[in-house]
Amino acid sequence: MHSYFASPERTDEETLAAEIDFAGRNPVICGLLSSVGGMLAVLDEHRQLVALNDEFLQMLGVDHPAHVLGLRPGEALHCLHAHKEPGGCGTSKYCSTCGAAIAIVSSLKQDEPEERLCAFSALKDGKTVDAALLVKSRPIHMEEKRFLLLFVQDVTRQQQRAALERTFFHDMNSMLGLLAGAAELMVQDEHTQLAEMVQRTSMRLAKEVAVHRYLIEQSTAALPELTLKEVSAQEILEELRSFFASYTVAYQKEMYFPEQAPATSIRTDLSLLLRVVCNMITNALEACCTDADPNAGVKVWLEQENGELVFRVWNAQVIPTDTARRIFQLHFSTKGGEGRGIGAYSMKLLGEKLLGGAVSFTSSTQEGTVFRFALPLGTV
Repeated sequence: MHSYFASPERTDEETLAAEIDFAGRNPVICGLLSSVGGMLAVLDEHRQLVALNDEFLQMLGVDHPAHVLGLRPGEALHCLHAHKEPGGCGTSKYCSTCGAAIAIVSSLKQDEPEERLCAFSALKDGKTVDAALLVKSRPIHMEEKRFLLLFVQDVTRQQQRAALERTFFHDMNSMLGLLAGAAELMVQDEHTQLAEMVQRTSMRLAKEVAVHRYLIEQSTAALPELTLKEVSAQEILEELRSFFASYTVAYQKEMYFPEQAPATSIRTDLSLLLRVVCNMITNALEACCTDADPNAGVKVWLEQENGELVFRVWNAQVIPTDTARRIFQLHFSTKGGEGRGIGAYSMKLLGEKLLGGAVSFTSSTQEGTVFRFALPLGTV
């Protein structure tokens, strides 16, 4: 039989039955199948299934291994290309670019582990389903026999999210560039307060997008470019007061801002500074009670101390000691659900790494909880 990539040769029925029996009785293979988390299959040297664990069976949608033993991975998974050639999985024109086929063939040839990402299309219930699988093939030698351990991880959701994020950031940056350009022209032509507000808001929105991208892609994304300007402490206070005047989290909760801020100014990136302080305030609002107790409120104040502009946010709730130890750790959250554990972490990251300040907190039964953000009054 002709093949465009992998060998079409298959194991004869008698040998295959012996391999399946061996895999089913071998304590090492059985131990791996029962203990390894995630999907695991065992292949022979002709890429045919001789054993697989329950997680793999669940993905295939079968209730007994006998239904798929002897098949190749693509055939068991109902890959759209598995039967395009008489030799089956691994032999079609599409297989030379299949991550799973490449990993399996390479590990057989080199007798070394190989891992690849597999873009996979299958026929399920009469419909084509696309998925992304991370496949690692690892040879294992046992009693003069060689098998392949095939570790499979479904990374479809991660791949989709990464692709959507990349597209979103690209398109959003393009639109924000147009918006910022139009806002600048408005300021030049009209010189009105509304035009200046539109320009200021568009610039801050662009910075927010850059910060979000940095938080998501820290290992590869460049640091957001700082937009430094001289800003007074009073201006910062008014920005905070204006933002939380209509903020939904602050509904029916008491907030206390001072009338006056210290008579000083600081050269900094206002958008990033506001993001850090707003996160501090939001966390305090989410923590405090909603009843009529005066202690249900959140207090915000600014002070000039030892050459620093210091922002403090207080609420009456106490952070438990176990939680306090990990409050700034990425992915750690006391709230349920996915997508949490980045708020306090981002405060620390942006406030210290980007702005050169110091973020800290104290919490006790007597004093409540106070988050502190101190920025040097010198140039960032």
